Amino acid sequence: MPLNSMKSRSTRCPVPSEQQPINEYQDIRGSWFYSWAVRDLQGFILPILILWLVSWTISGPVSAASFPPSKALLKFLLSSAAGAVLLPVLALLQLYVGWIHVGNRLKAKTVPYEESGWYDGQVWLKPDEVASRDRLIVDYQVQPLLKRIQASLGILASCLLAGGLIWQFV
Repeated sequence: MPLNSMKSRSTRCPVPSEQQPINEYQDIRGSWFYSWAVRDLQGFILPILILWLVSWTISGPVSAASFPPSKALLKFLLSSAAGAVLLPVLALLQLYVGWIHVGNRLKAKTVPYEESGWYDGQVWLKPDEVASRDRLIVDYQVQPLLKRIQASLGILASCLLAGGLIWQFV
């Protein structure tokens, strides 16, 4: 059954539409930033690579002040590359936090929500059908994205570690 028909069936619950986990999932999946994780591998890596290259505009001059490229090229390159990793790491962490939040909301058997403001919080127990659907979405859609983001953070951490080891011998 397509998600759109499930969406209309899930509106019978008392949770406002924008607070329903299935709708939060569809919103995050369609958003400009969070959809990076949903793209194919090239579409996922390209924005991260662009962020890294843009970060060089700040890390390059800072590194050049400490390690002039004409005198210490390798130290300049290593420190610039390490500094430029900060922006992609922050972006990946934000992707992870957003997707883990939606995944946790989908995985939960209850949905805390507010009808009109912070003072009237309620909790809705998901029917078995909704809980099963949400669990399948977590298992087959959200978890692979979280693993991809974790792997990307691991690769960046490994690159930083390798750069640190090289630094020791320069």
